[in-house]
Amino acid sequence: MTARHEVGGVKSVVITGVGTAIPGVREAADLLAPGAPDGGFDPDTGLKGREMRHKDRASRLALRAVAPALRQAGLLSDDGERYTGPGDTTAVVISTNLGNLDSVCDFVDTIAAHTVTGLSPLGLPHTSSNVIAGWIAIRYGMRGPNLTVCNGATSGADALHWAHNLLAARRADTVVVIGVEPHTEPAARLLDDGSGRSPLDGAVALVLESSERVAARGARPLAVLERSVRAADSATARAHALHGESALAAGLWLGLAEDAATASAVDLTARLGHCSGALGVLQAAAGVAHLAAGGPGPVLATSGGGATDDAAAALVLTGAGEVP
Repeated sequence: MTARHEVGGVKSVVITGVGTAIPGVREAADLLAPGAPDGGFDPDTGLKGREMRHKDRASRLALRAVAPALRQAGLLSDDGERYTGPGDTTAVVISTNLGNLDSVCDFVDTIAAHTVTGLSPLGLPHTSSNVIAGWIAIRYGMRGPNLTVCNGATSGADALHWAHNLLAARRADTVVVIGVEPHTEPAARLLDDGSGRSPLDGAVALVLESSERVAARGARPLAVLERSVRAADSATARAHALHGESALAAGLWLGLAEDAATASAVDLTARLGHCSGALGVLQAAAGVAHLAAGGPGPVLATSGGGATDDAAAALVLTGAGEVP
C-alpha cells in the first residue's frame, strides 16, 4: 500500500451524498439488490409538480436525484428548498450522451415543417447541451464551474475525473456530479442493438468534497474517490487505476459481465439496460453504498472498452477510513 498523493494541497476527494431517481429504486443500495424493491421512484408521479414545468425529461430526472444527495451530505435546508453549501464555489458536472436529444429532434422537425417561425422561444434553452447543468445550478444557486460531459461509454467516469480535478485545483469546494439518461423515443432508437434492452430512464447524483472541508464542517464521508483513469483498452485502464495490482483483488467489481468475470462482479446494465453516459456515476453510487455498508474494498468500476467504443475507463473507490 502506498501513501495517497496530494494534489494541489487536497489530501483526498470524498463522496458525502448519493441520490437516485431511477424507476423501482429507493436508494443506491438497491442497485446491488438482486431484485427491484417495493415502492421505489415512480416517474409517473415523481416528475410532476410546479418546479418540473417547462423542463425536459432529463433535467427533471436530474433535479429529483440531486435533492436526496444534498440532503444526505447535510447541504440542504430542513424544508428541502435551500442549498446551504458554498454557492459561489459549488460546481455542477453532468454526464449524459442523449439527455436532450428529444428536444433537439423536436426543434429540427418543427423547422422542417414550419421554418423557424414555428419555434417556441420557451423551448429554445432545451436544445443546449448544457441545459441540465444549467437547471441544477439555477435551482440551487450553484455558481461555480458548470459543464456537461458527453463522452460515450466512459462519460460517467470522465465526469468524476473532472470533478476530482476541480477540487484538486481548488476551482471548487463542492462538486455535484449527475449521470442521467432519459428513455425517449430518439434515445431508444439510437441505442437499439437488437438485444431487447431498453435505455435507462433515470438519474443518479453524487456530492464530492475535499476531505479537509468535510472534516471542517463535521460531515460524514461515505467513500473516497481515489482515481478515475481513461485508456485505450480495459486492461490498461484497470492496470493504471489499480497501480498494476490484480483486479481480482477488488472487494467489488462493477463492470460488464464479460469484463468482470469474478464472483464479486456486478453488471448494472443487466438490470437497468443501456445506461450510456450515466453508467460510471451509477457504478460509483453502487460502490459508495457497498463501502458505506461495511463491504470490502476497494471497489473497481469499469466502462467502455467494447468493440464500438473509442476508449475504456476505470475508477477506484475505497472506504472513508482506508488509505490505499
